[in-house]
Amino acid sequence: MSVSLVSALLCCSAATVLLLRWRRRRKVQRKVEEAKERRERALERMLKAARKFKEPNPGHKPEPILSFALPELCGKLRDGSLSPENVLYAYMDQALKVTRDVNCVTDYLEDCESQLLHVKSQGKKGLLYGVPISIKDSIDCKGHDSTLGLVKHLNLPAATDAVVIQVLKHQGAIPFVKTNVPQSLLSYDCSNLIFGQTLHPLDHSKSPGGSSGGEGALIKSGGSILGFGTDIGGSIRIPAAFCGICGFKTTGGRISKKGVIPSIRGQKSVAAGIGPMAKDVDSLALSLRALLCNEMFRLDPTVPPLPFNEQVYSSSQPLRIGYYVTDSFTMPSPSMRRAVLETKQLLEKAGHTLVPFKPCRTDDFMCSISAKGLFADGGATFLEGFKGESADPKAKELVLLAKLPNWFRSLLSCIVKPISLRISKMLTSLNERSVKELWELHTEIEEYCQEFIGEWRRLDLDVVLCPVLGPAFKIGLPGRLSVGASYTILYNYLDFPAGVVPVTSVTEEDEEELKSFRGHFNDMWDKVFAKAIQGAVGLPVAVQCVALPWQDELCLRFMKEVEKLTQEKSNKN
Repeated sequence: MSVSLVSALLCCSAATVLLLRWRRRRKVQRKVEEAKERRERALERMLKAARKFKEPNPGHKPEPILSFALPELCGKLRDGSLSPENVLYAYMDQALKVTRDVNCVTDYLEDCESQLLHVKSQGKKGLLYGVPISIKDSIDCKGHDSTLGLVKHLNLPAATDAVVIQVLKHQGAIPFVKTNVPQSLLSYDCSNLIFGQTLHPLDHSKSPGGSSGGEGALIKSGGSILGFGTDIGGSIRIPAAFCGICGFKTTGGRISKKGVIPSIRGQKSVAAGIGPMAKDVDSLALSLRALLCNEMFRLDPTVPPLPFNEQVYSSSQPLRIGYYVTDSFTMPSPSMRRAVLETKQLLEKAGHTLVPFKPCRTDDFMCSISAKGLFADGGATFLEGFKGESADPKAKELVLLAKLPNWFRSLLSCIVKPISLRISKMLTSLNERSVKELWELHTEIEEYCQEFIGEWRRLDLDVVLCPVLGPAFKIGLPGRLSVGASYTILYNYLDFPAGVVPVTSVTEEDEEELKSFRGHFNDMWDKVFAKAIQGAVGLPVAVQCVALPWQDELCLRFMKEVEKLTQEKSNKN
């Protein structure tokens, strides 16, 4: 075979490969364009539905409706002083305004109008009768995509509602929109190549957090009174903290996950939790009263039949509270630290006992256990979601790390070891493991959990008060600091219920103190953290409340106490 013929064949092969790649990219781009157009049409239908209601009802005033807290709104719906139509279209109109500002709604659930008629025709009124609710993208709603921000999940509408949606409808709720998430869910930013970047409602240069970031932005802006998200590393708690609302991650098995699409299918090292997001704790509690009912236990018999424990939630007994201001891995920002200490003082003045508590071996947990669990397959399952499509710029760093072969990650680990020991450890933790190594890891997780509980029991604690990541990061920087979730992901591995309550906001003094921030290690991650939270004066700061597994009501009761004391202090000032 002549050289010229070989050259021609090689050129043809290269041209064919390039042509196939171009065609694949063009196909993906068309799907994205179609999805964007479909969303615009859905929002247009939503707008028409709202106008159709308003035209024959010129006296309709949404402002008073939007001002009610959920328990009060439920009362007015049940006694008939408010109609479900007035409430649904008030929130529909507000959600449209909000999403035009911060880009948080991804889909309009058109069957909310038939659900409205169904709710009104029922003789028995459920606990959430007539309440419009928003739903995170990854929770299945019949006839709609659950994209996870990935093109490959487009045009695959769910055949049925997730169990949690079925139960909410059974209780009279009206799901009306789905909300935005980061690509693949494994980020606490909120951006993907299909629906774009969701912005922080108080500062458009900041992220609303993730992965339930669309929920956080919508609820904070008044476009929804109650939303539901998922949490595998802080995905409810971080956006709630960033946006200044309340969010709660239940014990992993407390609410059905049937019909909820996970970020990494099949992994069992870390427990995901489902939970509500709202502006106050009583709203969270009300939503759990509604969910923890016989209908859920019937639809999903794998969920333990534990109804909401009113006695625990309504108790006023003084609590014995452990607290810490740092996990010794991610140094808290000045405002994070101040939030915990000020809350500690309020709790002590109210008669509770506060006891210093130190989380066990957090550095070892984050650098060894945490990354190993999520990426025990070397990131292969995570990367499946990106086959044939581009990574969002906010996710590119994690995707690149997952693509590196084991030998190269090990080489990088050796190179960066003199600069940052924890980055070096984290790199090797991403390597693929054998089944035997995975079982050893699960044993290590179990032993760590028992060690943690042992210290909790030794101090005779009821609950723990600690920081949650905050204030809100600048857009793009969460993807460079996944380890910033150390305060939240810990309680997914332990499978403890945990929630967040906003207690203060960033002050000029906090911002000034941040100038001398060095972190615990003064490495690249500490520098990125300081950069990410700069320029946050006035943004909300929250604290995290934690209880032992299955003590969800006790955790909520603690959150309610923190909220009450914070509000009392605010009213005095």
